[in-house]
Amino acid sequence: MTTSMPDIANHTTAQTEGTLDWVGMSNIEMPIMVASKGESERMVSAHIDAFVNLKDAQAKGIHMSRLYLLIDELSTSNVLNFQSLVSLLDGFISSHQELSDQAKVQFCFDYHLRRKSLISGKEGWKAYPVTLTGNLNQGKLTIELTLDVPYSSTCPCSAALARQLIQKAFQDKFAQQSELALTDVHEWLGTTEGIVATPHSQRSVAEVKVKLNSSVNDFPITEIVDLVEGSLKTPVQAAVKREDEQEFARLNGQNLMFCEDAARRLQHSLNQTNQFDDFWLKINHLESLHAHDAVSITTKGIKNGYQP
Repeated sequence: MTTSMPDIANHTTAQTEGTLDWVGMSNIEMPIMVASKGESERMVSAHIDAFVNLKDAQAKGIHMSRLYLLIDELSTSNVLNFQSLVSLLDGFISSHQELSDQAKVQFCFDYHLRRKSLISGKEGWKAYPVTLTGNLNQGKLTIELTLDVPYSSTCPCSAALARQLIQKAFQDKFAQQSELALTDVHEWLGTTEGIVATPHSQRSVAEVKVKLNSSVNDFPITEIVDLVEGSLKTPVQAAVKREDEQEFARLNGQNLMFCEDAARRLQHSLNQTNQFDDFWLKINHLESLHAHDAVSITTKGIKNGYQP
């Protein structure tokens, strides 16, 4: 004798009628193969949110297992790129034909890249937090890529104040001498008395969100990392020898920046590429002088685009 199992979602109605914006699952843990432009496909450990709307005011609920199984199929049999993300969203809706006309999915993971040191050529791993979000609303598609890139920022104001103290120390040291020997000045500059002050710097983070267009297939993760680090000039390092640390100090000294400077540099660079329909930037300087952070936010500035 066979016994059919009850299906409450299909055979009962809502206790209270009403449509729902999103219903689904969050924080699904699953390995995903990701395609990044210019890189070989690689496996990441992702946390995934999957949702559809519930437009039927009387329906008891959605079929959550269908969402999970579609993501599992992507995990085991496919690679996450622009097209497969679109297909996944289509699948969410087609599996809920009478219930839903909107779908949303979000993948959060760390993307590891091998990065070379500045001088020595040593290499090490750096992890970049990535969020990929797809939204399909009655046929209108939006694919967003969000990426955090760390860098170092040295305060221009602090650098000017440090230079003033060095000038004063120089004047105090040599004011009584009518003639100066190059070797004496050279030796003095190499002492803690000579460099009496240094500017403050801090680890900083550029949060970059871009809206991708259909010209993209593999996600431009590495391209965005290179764009940010190349524009700001002071990337956080992985493997470091003394020559790399010295070069890092030089780059910080030659690229003094407020959070406003960093935002404008990246705004200019992102405006030079045509694969992003829109972008949003948040620059975070995690202050060493203050207990609070210095922040600058900007967008591409298009009509009906991202808001600051």
